[in-house]
Amino acid sequence: VLPSLPTLTVLVPLLSLAGLFYSASVDETFPRGCTSTNSLCFYSLLLPVTIPVYVFFHLWTWMGIKLFRHN
Repeated sequence: VLPSLPTLTVLVPLLSLAGLFYSASVDETFPRGCTSTNSLCFYSLLLPVTIPVYVFFHLWTWMGIKLFRHN
């Protein structure tokens, strides 16, 4: 069962931050290593950016459907 949305909004950034700190402590080429798609650092930075963008466009689509239906 999936956790609730408030739990996810706290859990995802914390897990991403933990991955970022892990990458910083393990990877020798940390700043440059974040640009490679096969590094953990890349995805720990990508995930907190992707989720708000997804939510924004999901709400944008929902609002467009509501406006189209009522006009």
